[in-house]
Amino acid sequence: MTQRKTYAEHRDALLARYPQGVTPGGVDVDDIIQLKLQNTFNTHLDIARAMAPVMRADMAEYDRDSSKFTQSLGCWSGFHAQQMIKAVKRLRGTTKGAYVYLSGWMVAGLRNRFGHLPDQSMHEKTSVVDLIEEIYVSLRQADEVAINDLFKALSAARKAGDQIAEQAAIKAIDNFETHVVPIIADIDAGFGNEHATYLLAKEMIKAGACCLQIENQVSDAKQCGHQDGKVTVPREDFIEKLRACRLAFEELGVDDGVIVARTDSLGAGLTQKIPVSQEPGDLASDYIKWLKTEPVTPENPLKDGELAIMKDGAFVKPVRMPNGLFAFQDGTGRQRVIEDCIANLTQGGADLLWIETDTPNVDEIASMVAEVRRVVPNAKLTYNNSPSFNWTLNLRKQVRDQWIAEGKIHKDSYPDGNALMSAEYDKSDLGREADERLARFQVDIAARAGVFHNLITLPTFHLTAKSVDELSRGYFGEDRMQAYVNTVQREEIRRGVSAVKHQHEVGSDLGDTFKEMVAGERALKAGGHANTMNQFAAE
Repeated sequence: MTQRKTYAEHRDALLARYPQGVTPGGVDVDDIIQLKLQNTFNTHLDIARAMAPVMRADMAEYDRDSSKFTQSLGCWSGFHAQQMIKAVKRLRGTTKGAYVYLSGWMVAGLRNRFGHLPDQSMHEKTSVVDLIEEIYVSLRQADEVAINDLFKALSAARKAGDQIAEQAAIKAIDNFETHVVPIIADIDAGFGNEHATYLLAKEMIKAGACCLQIENQVSDAKQCGHQDGKVTVPREDFIEKLRACRLAFEELGVDDGVIVARTDSLGAGLTQKIPVSQEPGDLASDYIKWLKTEPVTPENPLKDGELAIMKDGAFVKPVRMPNGLFAFQDGTGRQRVIEDCIANLTQGGADLLWIETDTPNVDEIASMVAEVRRVVPNAKLTYNNSPSFNWTLNLRKQVRDQWIAEGKIHKDSYPDGNALMSAEYDKSDLGREADERLARFQVDIAARAGVFHNLITLPTFHLTAKSVDELSRGYFGEDRMQAYVNTVQREEIRRGVSAVKHQHEVGSDLGDTFKEMVAGERALKAGGHANTMNQFAAE
């Protein structure tokens, strides 16, 4: 990432042009410095170019120490992303290791002109690009508001003649860390052929994305990773789309652009076409070998309109569905995942893997990654800590099954199935053990399964639904204003959530500052004595 000029460097350069400290038009050089520093990036393509090396450095650090994994939450608006990153900065004092995940599911469900849609690539391509753009506008505005506050502190120190406070303010300005962080952006299955993928990838990169996540499903039959009916493409088709993404990065000068290759093969039992094999052991033959087939015999002859392929020296009929799709052999998903991952890394040039699973099971994922790492030792994953999993039920089942196998408990000690969800088990030995595993799940999966990045795809979808439900139940019920104060405002104040001062959060003070820059004493400001935001001044 390019090193920003310091306050002093900016001031020296400007004083060389304007020795009196003001421009011929009467603009103070400090005001120019502030605006230069507030403009943390000139274009969003500059963001992509700056954030890609950040991700690469994080990946290298993870290779040295698996405890240094990274995290993100899926955000469906710029405001969600802004508040997430602000929370991280309050918690850690830095944004290091925190990214934003842009979920195609949430774009389809919440951010397109066609209404609320399932995750089946039915939303407009441009809606994904628009959300990337919006997120970075919001993160950059967070920079502007924060830097404006720092310059207000500098101005106040100078007016008070407090040189120690003045130097502290300048130091804070020079050490300011941007709210802009990498985005991992979901490009679904590419929204078309490899050329369509390339064109969309370019637009996403120009909007600021330094990392693209693409999956090996058929574009026109794409399903959510946690739904049935998934159809994969032959590996060479997917590799062509990986190359399309790489070309988009290279063309736009994002040399360190990151590609996440997602495989849905674990839960995908169908393929749309049979690739052409040129020789034994090539990508096509390794894909074809997993097809479900029937022998061609006198009792099961080849009929008009049926297809046959040569397999192990004999003609066989691939099992074909009424819709023309071909079925894979049952129970082959795991091996297909491993082969997908190896091909995506070695022949597709992918940087990270994504294995879509149906349950959060550390052992299952670790065993697949171990096989991939026999071929690619530094293989790394992005993992979907999905809200589609019933985390409580899954981890309690895992604990129960393990304890039964180890002889720690009898199988009747705890119920099987959904009964384990009961609140009566929250404080039980099993419930506590499951919660402990949940708390360390990301640490375990990073250490044992090569997971560099842990994300939750849809958290802000569910959080918004829950929070609005909670407020509505109280406000439209018996509590009325107490519901708002107790569940929202009082918590904002006590946690130090800056959005409690909502006028300031959306840039009201920025406007006042700019008015002062150009109008001085004549400035008509919103932040005066009568501004009700002053009621939160103690925060």
